[in-house]
Amino acid sequence: MKLHEYQGKELLSRYGVAVPMGKVAYSPDQVRAIAQELGVPVMVKAQVHVGGRGKAGGVKYCKDPDAATAAAEAILGMDIKGFTVKKVLVTAAVDIAKEYYAGMIVDRNVQTYTLMVSKEGGIEIEEVAATRPEAIFRLPVDPVAGLRPFEARRVALEAGLEGSLSKIAQMMVALSRACFAADATLAEINPLVVTAQGEVVAADAKVDLDDNALFRHADLMHYRETEAEHPLEVEASNFGFAYVKLDGHVGIIGNGAGLVMTSLDVVNRVGGKPANFLDIGGGAKAEVVYNAVRLVLRDPDVRGILINIFGGITRADEVAKGVIRALEEGLLNKPVAMRVAGTAEEEAKALLADLKTPLIRMYPDMFAAAEALAREVSA
Repeated sequence: MKLHEYQGKELLSRYGVAVPMGKVAYSPDQVRAIAQELGVPVMVKAQVHVGGRGKAGGVKYCKDPDAATAAAEAILGMDIKGFTVKKVLVTAAVDIAKEYYAGMIVDRNVQTYTLMVSKEGGIEIEEVAATRPEAIFRLPVDPVAGLRPFEARRVALEAGLEGSLSKIAQMMVALSRACFAADATLAEINPLVVTAQGEVVAADAKVDLDDNALFRHADLMHYRETEAEHPLEVEASNFGFAYVKLDGHVGIIGNGAGLVMTSLDVVNRVGGKPANFLDIGGGAKAEVVYNAVRLVLRDPDVRGILINIFGGITRADEVAKGVIRALEEGLLNKPVAMRVAGTAEEEAKALLADLKTPLIRMYPDMFAAAEALAREVSA
């Protein structure tokens, strides 16, 4: 779940990260009122779930309320990479002396969080990584001990940061605490600003939360904005499915993330393009399978469905019953290639054999099923 800048700052501030004063506004009049209340030059910043706001003209420095109002009139309603700006953050402008970057990411190479720090702040870290990777200092963070102050000070020193290293280190420690506590997959402060007065402030923040951990964070669920998500992904979350929309034409349904990923790879290998990732999980009943089929068929890009099931705690006959229900209700109007194996495999094959429909075909393995379906939907 992606957070807006103002939401990320609110979350980080709970753990001790210093952020400029500011409020969210939805109209130019509200922007004027906030600018007058702050009584200092302000930044008016578009709040959308996409990067590159500044380059698109979605971030403006305003010296007074009149300028802030004009900026709001220009930014609200703006389209930034397909996202319409519906609200802005009005925040006190920061007197910048130095701009740095600090971020916590889930690093699968070391199987823990990694702290990333660079003195090349204020620009996209991807650009720095691509052109000057040596400018980024990385430190794996112990998931039990967390980031300790002496480690943060050492990172700041070795990364070549200037200013009060103790204050910079304190912000890094606070950032890491927030990341662990909220189950964030990404938490960036860019720029991490050292002001002319020597203070250390997060002038911007980007935070992504792990969807799979949100059940532990009911207090954060109000941050979710479904309008920024694909409608099918929102619907899938209501069913409890692990679903990701892709850009292909072969719908994928399987049980278990590994099997579904394998199914995607096999479809790609035989010349098809997966339209989605959908994991129905273990022990799925017919109702779950029916809803999965119905969801995949709602994608206009889907030309056919590959159902790849290995029955352990999932009974194959329950899978068959779910598919049959979709057929009987007239929802299933596209070819389905099925491979079912394991628990109740023979019962499932018997149920499907009685259908006598060309739409549903059984195959001995996922390779044959994927190849036949990819050939049919690509014809």
